[in-house]
Amino acid sequence: MEVINAIGRRKAAVARVYVSEGKGQITINKKELKEYFTTGTLQYIVTQPLNLLEVADKYDIKVNLDGGGVKGQAEALRLAIARALVKIDEESKPALRAAGFMTRDPREVERKKPGQPKARKRFQFSKR
Repeated sequence: MEVINAIGRRKAAVARVYVSEGKGQITINKKELKEYFTTGTLQYIVTQPLNLLEVADKYDIKVNLDGGGVKGQAEALRLAIARALVKIDEESKPALRAAGFMTRDPREVERKKPGQPKARKRFQFSKR
C-alpha cells in the first residue's frame, strides 16, 4: 500500500494526514499522540474513526497540524483521518458518515464589527 494523504479543517485548524501500513503509531508534528494531546478526551476524539472501523493497530499516521486551538486541531485531525480511511476503503464511508465523522463543521468565528466591542455585543445605550 502506498501512502494515502488527506486534509481536514475545523475553525482555523488544518490537519494534513499521511497514512501508511504499520502498527498504529500516530505522530503529530514529530511528537507522539499522547505527548501532543495530553487530555484523554482529545486523544479519544482523534482515534474515534479508527476505533469505529477497528483498524487502530493497522495503520501508521503522520500528521502536520497547524493553526487553531487544541479542540479545533483534534476535530480537524478526526476529519482528515476519516477521509483517509475512505480513500483506503470506500465501503467504510456509510459507517463513518452515520457517526458524523465525514462532515466538515462549517462554524467559524464571527468577525468583529466597527462601532461595537465584539461581534454581537453593543456599547451601553444611553437615552439621555
